[in-house]
Amino acid sequence: MANCSGFYGDRLSAAREMVEGGPIDVLTGDWLAELTMMILAKGKLKDPDLGFATTFLTQMEQVLGTCLAEGIVVVSNAGGLNPAGCADALHTLAARLGLTPSIAYVEGDDLMPRLGELAAAGIDLANLDTGERLGDLGVQPLTANAYLGAFGIAAALDRGADVVITGRVTDAAVVLGPAASYFGWGRTDWDRLAGGVVAGHLIECGAQCTGGNYAFFEEVPRLEQPGFPIAEIHQDGSFVVAKHPGTGGLVSTGTVTAQLLYEIQGLGYANPDVVVAFDSIQVDALGADRVRVSGVKGLPAPDATKVAINYLGGFRNSMTFVLTGLDIEAKADLAERTLWFLIPGGRDAFQAVDVRLRRGDRANPSTNEEALAELRITVMDPDRDKVGRAFSNTVIEMVLANYPGLFTTSPPGDGSSFGVYWPALVPDTFPTHEMVLDGERLAIEPVPNDERGGEDVSHDWPDGLRSLLDAPDPPGSDRVPLALGRLFGARSGDKGGNANIGIWARSDDAFVWLHRFLTVERIRQLMPTETEGLEVLRYELPNLRALNIIIVGLLGRGVAASTRTDPQAKGLGEYLRAKVVDIPSHLLSGLETLAPPLPGLPPPPA
Repeated sequence: MANCSGFYGDRLSAAREMVEGGPIDVLTGDWLAELTMMILAKGKLKDPDLGFATTFLTQMEQVLGTCLAEGIVVVSNAGGLNPAGCADALHTLAARLGLTPSIAYVEGDDLMPRLGELAAAGIDLANLDTGERLGDLGVQPLTANAYLGAFGIAAALDRGADVVITGRVTDAAVVLGPAASYFGWGRTDWDRLAGGVVAGHLIECGAQCTGGNYAFFEEVPRLEQPGFPIAEIHQDGSFVVAKHPGTGGLVSTGTVTAQLLYEIQGLGYANPDVVVAFDSIQVDALGADRVRVSGVKGLPAPDATKVAINYLGGFRNSMTFVLTGLDIEAKADLAERTLWFLIPGGRDAFQAVDVRLRRGDRANPSTNEEALAELRITVMDPDRDKVGRAFSNTVIEMVLANYPGLFTTSPPGDGSSFGVYWPALVPDTFPTHEMVLDGERLAIEPVPNDERGGEDVSHDWPDGLRSLLDAPDPPGSDRVPLALGRLFGARSGDKGGNANIGIWARSDDAFVWLHRFLTVERIRQLMPTETEGLEVLRYELPNLRALNIIIVGLLGRGVAASTRTDPQAKGLGEYLRAKVVDIPSHLLSGLETLAPPLPGLPPPPA
């Protein structure tokens, strides 16, 4: 199975590269994310025939003929909010190309028409992170989509579909569905299903599995255009991650581990088809650009399905003051006091205000840029006029009448709407998961509770690591101040309003030290601003020599509403890696063989 898209906007040529680059059986792609559903909803409001990822059609125009000729099946969630419309558009495209593919689509994830039924059934759609009830907010959702599983896709392929288009299924479903169909996996083959989910989780983000966004990027050859990933899946659920020969990028235990840790929350990775025990996954190098993943254990599927709800939260606008040279904090204070003085009602005139002073200035700067800091003020309110020109024009009016050197990074502008992400659960019996092919509509029922069975999976540390856990540092081991990232890799991202960081070691000794060192309290010390007042969770994944860290609520109401400079927490892991701490010198032995020489790296101990 070859992936050709990790998000709506990914490399357009990837589908052609994967189809023409070597033999494949299935071409998959992931176009959806929490933010994407909001973008598609706005598009559908303007044109009811839209609501799907139109770039999918561009890619299909390039490869559909070849796929049909070579028997390559296409599975995509590009249907977004309108899988039937996407299927119709592909039929039209195929006819123009003189092709007659069998196109199926999967729907039932859209719960917008059934919100009244949910309320009547007493399902309050409580927020998974905060516990708030949606009904208490008095808002009208814009989208409400359940995460469907893989067996609608499998049913379509069982019936001979050449292309399967879905709405909001889980990211892994586009891989698990073809695997379940090909191997005939049953609904309660928990371990095999778990392996398929992990394969989907690994390749669904495209080149992130082949060296993209990789902490040790200096090790990745030809990162200017990395190849996209392939998963070679076996009957038992194990698989090999690879890429087409001759393409850029890297498939290694490191790149695979990084992607395994991406946007997970805890040890149990829940999907509607199975819960994956992430502390069971084994990763082994097989050779150049080939990594085997095996041993994956699965637990019975949950009896509730996650629903992603989006609603319009109001309007916002941001203006940034540039501060130069001396007295940065005093200048920022004057600018903020003046702004609130000039706006009727001041700061309290807005529903929410976010003020951030970003310090990039240095003492005795050698260039003008080294003297600059920024004060960014964001206002949010249901009233578009309040946050529009009335706000931004006021900032501009201050330019000649406030602190010395005042200028802004942008001219005055209008406010823009923003969305709020709301995760909730519904019983898995509620969504009407259906597959449609050639006029046939097939319902996909959840697994009955009395058939779920299964047993708990409990994993201890591997013996080698356990023996090291309580061992003291070698005699005479001194401490060397060093950035964490010189020894440890990290990958970070968002899960709704929560930020996730996966950090891993490349040797047993280093992981044991990391496990001891990077406690919740230490995380708070290293990242005080980011963790202040928030819950911090820490999970151990010794099978991956990794820790999974969750900062609950750092991203507020999700990426569309976040006022952080990095609203998806993509750089949070790199920020942690930049922290300088005292590391035992014995861990640095052989470090120069793990990566190319790095500036500032101390020599290994004699």
